[in-house]
Amino acid sequence: MNDETLTIRVNIADRYYPLTIKKLEEEKLRKVAKRINDKILQFKKIYAGKDGQDFLAMASLQYVTKLYELEAKQNISSFVEKVKEIDKELEDYLLKEQNVL
Repeated sequence: MNDETLTIRVNIADRYYPLTIKKLEEEKLRKVAKRINDKILQFKKIYAGKDGQDFLAMASLQYVTKLYELEAKQNISSFVEKVKEIDKELEDYLLKEQNVL
């Protein structure tokens, strides 16, 4: 371990996980763990009688679904940007050719 890394323990669903991370990532990871635990707590209130594994699975499914949607949106955005670039290049080329004629 060097000066840029840090070993922390993160609590998720009442279990502690040791992680070696970059110091700059600590706050982000702790916020993510809190968000997961908050989501699990929400599910515990709604679905009494289930076990921790069920809540963790439901939280994971919800967050990964959001991630999937964001990735799909990002892919569309980058595609649209590329089409705009090509359109601009084509427009510039046509204007240039028109001026030559």
